[in-house]
Amino acid sequence: MKAKTIHGNSIGQLRSALQQGMSDGYRPTMAIVFISVKQDREAACELFREEHIDVIGATSSGEFTDGHESSGGIVAILLDLSPSNFRILIREIGDSTLEETTKTVLEEAHKSFSDPAFILLSTFQSETGTIVDGESLIRYMEKAGGPDLKLFGGMAGDDITFEGTYVFTGTVTTDYGIAALVLDGDKINVRGMALSGWKSIGISRTITKSEGNIIYTIDHKPALETYLRFLGIDPSSVKSQINFFNTESVHYPLQLQREGREPKMCAPIDYDEEKEALICESEIPQGTEFRFSTPPDFDIVDSILEKANELKEETGDGAEALLIFSCAGRLSALGPMAQQENEGLKEVWDAPMAGFYTYGEFGKGPDGKHEFHSTTNSWVVLKEK
Repeated sequence: MKAKTIHGNSIGQLRSALQQGMSDGYRPTMAIVFISVKQDREAACELFREEHIDVIGATSSGEFTDGHESSGGIVAILLDLSPSNFRILIREIGDSTLEETTKTVLEEAHKSFSDPAFILLSTFQSETGTIVDGESLIRYMEKAGGPDLKLFGGMAGDDITFEGTYVFTGTVTTDYGIAALVLDGDKINVRGMALSGWKSIGISRTITKSEGNIIYTIDHKPALETYLRFLGIDPSSVKSQINFFNTESVHYPLQLQREGREPKMCAPIDYDEEKEALICESEIPQGTEFRFSTPPDFDIVDSILEKANELKEETGDGAEALLIFSCAGRLSALGPMAQQENEGLKEVWDAPMAGFYTYGEFGKGPDGKHEFHSTTNSWVVLKEK
């Protein structure tokens, strides 16, 4: 398998990049596309359809390829995989349940391959405000696919506007659904890891009242007040912090404790001042214990790359393509170090790389278990056997 990356700040630039990439006779069979909601998705898909290239993609909150990072642009990684070794699926949830939709995707994948591996993309929030719960999505995938399931990916973004996210193929787009690049695990190695780097601090606390993704009380005290006091903010001045949950909260996620699993990172994304509640990015069961977090130190990049090198040495294998799904909050918290981290992973694997900043990440943690992540970098490498 040979991979190439292209990018552009307009459809015209993307067309030129694609033509240049194919000028040496290279003929990709598929493109994985990450694109800003500001760009014309249909025009981008038409560009690839003209060249008979299959497409799967997601809208982004920033996108990047080898040596390039943009906000509001388009990136793609091109692969010349044999069509017999992959399948692209997209399913709108619509009137179905999330569990029914994931079960359908797994069933379709197993009709094609005995050992399917997934690059999974999902919407986060529809135009009408309906949210896909990432934790439930991964649990349903794991339930239907078993513990040995190979799965990496992320939730679509929308340039931090929270007005609507999209996943798409060359012919279908949805703002409430999931798309999957299904790979034949017997023919393609799929390896990766998801790491956060955020550090816990303080004592364990308990969510004493919650409903869905809303936390009402922590240790029987108002959740909003408790969280703000942890950050050193006077709760009476919350009105002056109108943009707080679009910026600072992603620096200080909650680390939810789980038996037999790594802690789950969960960042508040909004608040209800009248109910003194925190609104989070996924459902949080009442009774959950957690610890507060502080942003990672400057050694975060080294620790992420060290784990990547360890995996490379353990497997003794290289890579032909690298995909990165990094949290949009990570970009906010780390600044230039986020790009340094992405470029460092490319250097480790020495393979063409593309990725985007997400609203949630899918991938195996250091303990080897599948998780839905927040404030995390989830990366995966592909190589034909």
